[in-house]
Amino acid sequence: MRAQLLATPGPIESKPLTLTEVAVPEPGPGEVLIKVTACGVCRSNLHMIEGDWVANGVPAKSPIVPGHEVVGTIAKLGAGVDWLKIGDRVGVQPLWSTCGVCEFCLTAREQLCSSTTKKEITGETVDGGYAEYMLGYALHTYKIPDVLKDAEAAPLFCPGVTAYGAVHKAQLQPGQTMALYGVGGVGHMVLQFAALTGAQMIGVARGKNHLKLAEELGCYRTIDSNSGDPGEILKKDGGVDVSIVFAPSTPMLRQAIVGTKPGGKIIVGTFTDAGPFFFPDQKQIIGSVIGSRWEMEDVLKIAASGKVKAHIVTYSLDQTDEALRALKAGEIEARAVITI
Repeated sequence: MRAQLLATPGPIESKPLTLTEVAVPEPGPGEVLIKVTACGVCRSNLHMIEGDWVANGVPAKSPIVPGHEVVGTIAKLGAGVDWLKIGDRVGVQPLWSTCGVCEFCLTAREQLCSSTTKKEITGETVDGGYAEYMLGYALHTYKIPDVLKDAEAAPLFCPGVTAYGAVHKAQLQPGQTMALYGVGGVGHMVLQFAALTGAQMIGVARGKNHLKLAEELGCYRTIDSNSGDPGEILKKDGGVDVSIVFAPSTPMLRQAIVGTKPGGKIIVGTFTDAGPFFFPDQKQIIGSVIGSRWEMEDVLKIAASGKVKAHIVTYSLDQTDEALRALKAGEIEARAVITI
């Protein structure tokens, strides 16, 4: 099979990925072999490929196939898998496997699984979806509703479930105000899930394309962060009930804190530095990462109903470098997807 292999991390401009012929993997007990049809391109992939996370042990092996929002069909079943069948359309999200027995796995928070041996991350500790085939752990492999197209379904397995998890933590109510910082791959899904709560939405972003997308997805107001401090602007107007931050920007997180009302919530889904925190305002800063298997199933049902939809641009497997370069340059409006 063909696969994009990362042996040595480096700037995407140096083409660290190599399209190579490798053996098709064989599923072990509890695993399935998936013939990949689509894989979303996440900024996390770019961070790993460029070596930003090497100090944290990511990637965990070399060479590795990146890619962690995967859709395909089951080509082979490993021993013990009897609830899936060959030909089923399935998806895999970043959480490839968990232990199933720790306190987090037993309380529907398996994305926080504490196991150092059973928890695996797709495309970071095990091979991912930038390839014609990949292995999936059957207990974390999801059937895809027939109404969803492969390329549009792929982003549901990372930005979709990540956005859903963040909005769920925000506990938005009809009439409340929510400011989103970062209208991109995850952000454009946040707006769609937030709209279902009846909240009034404000989009904060850089660039006309992202601001236009925010308006199209229901924001009654947009703020160009290049033209002023969004936090101070919102604070002057009374602040918002909730801020959700998916821009990988420390200044934007600090602006979000300023622009949130006392007693409000700031949901954060990216590596940033909150800086000094004025505790008497009783604001809450809440981290959010992907979502549980139950939340993933909810996302698929909501998408199948037509209430949310990923906005995508597609590339072929041999154009993976091009997709990643476009992402780095800020040229991807919402989500790039590799189709295979």
